[in-house]
Amino acid sequence: MSKSCPELLREAANLIEEALSRSPTAPAAQSQQIPAAQSRTPVQAEVARLFAPYNIGARRNMTRRPAQVQVSRRSYTHTVCCLADHNADKIPSVLVIAELPHSGLGEQKVTFSGNDHDPMVITNKLIEVFPKLQQGGGFELLKLLGSTRSRNLALLQCPSTGYTLAYLKDPSTMIGQATIYIRPLQQDLPLDCESSRPASGPVIPCITCQMEVPFSEMKLHRLSCNGTPMEEREQEGGQREENDSETALVSDSVPVRSETSAESAVVPAVMVNEELDRKETDSEWKIIEEPTQAAKVFKENLLREHATGKPLRMKMDVRESEEDRERELLLFYKQQQEWACPLHCTLVGDLAIGEGVMRYFMTTIISKLQFGFSLDLGGMGRTLLFEGEPDHLVPAASEALIESNLFRVAGRMLAHTFLHDGPHVTGLSPAVIHVLLNGDPEMATVVIEDCPDLHIRSIIELLEHEELTPEQKATVSDLSMSWDLPAVTKTNRRWLHNKLLLHAVVGRTMRQIKQLRKGLKDVMVWPLLTSRPDVVPLLFPKMAEMQFTPQMLLEEITWPVEDSDDEDFDLDTTCRITGFLRMFIETASSGTLAQLLTSWVGWEMLPPELTVVISEGTLPTSSTCFETLKLPAHFKIYMDFEKALVAAIKSTGFGLV
Repeated sequence: MSKSCPELLREAANLIEEALSRSPTAPAAQSQQIPAAQSRTPVQAEVARLFAPYNIGARRNMTRRPAQVQVSRRSYTHTVCCLADHNADKIPSVLVIAELPHSGLGEQKVTFSGNDHDPMVITNKLIEVFPKLQQGGGFELLKLLGSTRSRNLALLQCPSTGYTLAYLKDPSTMIGQATIYIRPLQQDLPLDCESSRPASGPVIPCITCQMEVPFSEMKLHRLSCNGTPMEEREQEGGQREENDSETALVSDSVPVRSETSAESAVVPAVMVNEELDRKETDSEWKIIEEPTQAAKVFKENLLREHATGKPLRMKMDVRESEEDRERELLLFYKQQQEWACPLHCTLVGDLAIGEGVMRYFMTTIISKLQFGFSLDLGGMGRTLLFEGEPDHLVPAASEALIESNLFRVAGRMLAHTFLHDGPHVTGLSPAVIHVLLNGDPEMATVVIEDCPDLHIRSIIELLEHEELTPEQKATVSDLSMSWDLPAVTKTNRRWLHNKLLLHAVVGRTMRQIKQLRKGLKDVMVWPLLTSRPDVVPLLFPKMAEMQFTPQMLLEEITWPVEDSDDEDFDLDTTCRITGFLRMFIETASSGTLAQLLTSWVGWEMLPPELTVVISEGTLPTSSTCFETLKLPAHFKIYMDFEKALVAAIKSTGFGLV
């Protein structure tokens, strides 16, 4: 009888187990005899001899490889900058940045090594590189906010475990290769150099005053050495103390190198004062009382800081149509640029050059913002960016203008002309200005004149009545419910009136106002407006403040004199022509005077001096660069003079600029 397959396998397994139990040492003995039993043929022996070096190297590698244990060393190299001010929220000025290294602070490239999740790795390394950081009571890390043109710093939120390498490497922090700024947490760090840069080198005598000064400090000593012998210096101790107190006052705004032991007789106040006179600090405009002067200093500092930047080149072809010229202006201000860099303006197709060309550009820009563009950008014919009554203008509620980002362009135009002392858009609503400068919309003072839509205004005015008809209630309720407000009742009439008016003026223009704010920030005048509210009326004047009177112009005119170097004209001719001009100014309206001023100097800004000269020619011309009006001498009667002057000031040409 044949056995099944499982039975045969079981039987074989039993036999194997019996064989193993009978000879337990056989495998071991066999294994010991294997090396001795191995034999090689002559061919194998020759191959082994030829490749012996390779076999040895392989054996060596095989023996060494397990012994090589890779030690993981985690490192992170980054550029950091340690600041002294514990309230710093902006990148310091170039002057302050240059002084920080003298105090053991400033910019360094630091390599962090250690556990990515250990906060002490960063803390210990930063204290090692910046020892003074221990005096700050902790530290915070910041990074640049926004584009590279921004000077604002944003705080890197500290995790619950503290700043770690893993946190800095995390892509969500968006640090990248940007400089990390370190700010002391509780107090400012001292700006002195004694602890961080001790005197070194041999002591050598000064050849001027014979005072012995360490080698490393001799350069600084020579800057302030006046050659006074040591005996006289000792007699000036009292005066030195007074100078020291003066230096302490100066050092509050500018970092000053403190005296070393070898400089105890040197008074650095003079050197610091000369530095202040030569280079104004960024914060000087904050303490100037007069707003006009403060704005002037701020603008000069900003333009000087970007004087070496890539110039802005604005061009306009006077031979093209008005719409094409407007497109060139809009295209220029839609670009992302360093708006404080030098500005070069060119009129293609016109021989005009000089400062008058820039004035023409600035006047054109403000005129377009004030009175509208000829381009049909919103399907309404002429494009108005601001609409409403004088002194109550608000941004236009046009979806096409918002989506085109034109109000950001308008903000850049407003700030750019302000930066270059140009004219201004007049008559903006105080409520819009309040919200524009980050004011609370609920606290804005809104009046019915601020509502540019006459239909909406008429509906809101219905709520001023004590009693409303059913038709009036339905009309008001339809408007309020479309703006997510409740229907009108007897108890909420006054509240609803205020809410509807606020939404009509501010709620419908919030997106436009935000774009305007971004435009102002792009040109970097935002710090001036937020830190100095008294400067805001200079950028956004009221319409009444821009009205010109005859007396305003007549007081600034420099009339021709007999001994001038101009062309020779008799006294009767000079008196007759200047008398015609005086009569024209005294009888002209404010609008005509504004046109005359624009033709005279290039924009509607009254300069310190207006010059009049008598010359040959057919029509009056102007030299806007020199703010000079040239009047022909051939006019005999006033009517002819008036017609010629009106034709000249309404002309689109420049005359001589």
